Amino acid sequence: MSGAALFKIAVIAALILILIALGSGLVFLVRDKGQSKRAVKSLTLRIALSIALFILLFVGYFTGMIRPHGINPQAPPAPPAAPAPAASEAPAAETPPPARTPPP
Repeated sequence: MSGAALFKIAVIAALILILIALGSGLVFLVRDKGQSKRAVKSLTLRIALSIALFILLFVGYFTGMIRPHGINPQAPPAPPAAPAPAASEAPAAETPPPARTPPP
């Protein structure tokens, strides 16, 4: 198995662990009615896992294991070229800008 595949598995596992910690925090909060420290510990674990996942994604980006690809990875088609002017048509002469007068 390649390093990129293992990296993606690690990211998915971290996401699953974050969801489990979030769910257990909710269960502890409802079951203990806020009288226990279990909900706080569970939610602290979720925050730590989220920060670890964030760092893991940065490491994966900088090592080249993951690449941003955008919504549409293919380049958009080039717009059609404008038709060339006919030989008999001369380009319009541009008018020079008005002369500026010095302030009094």
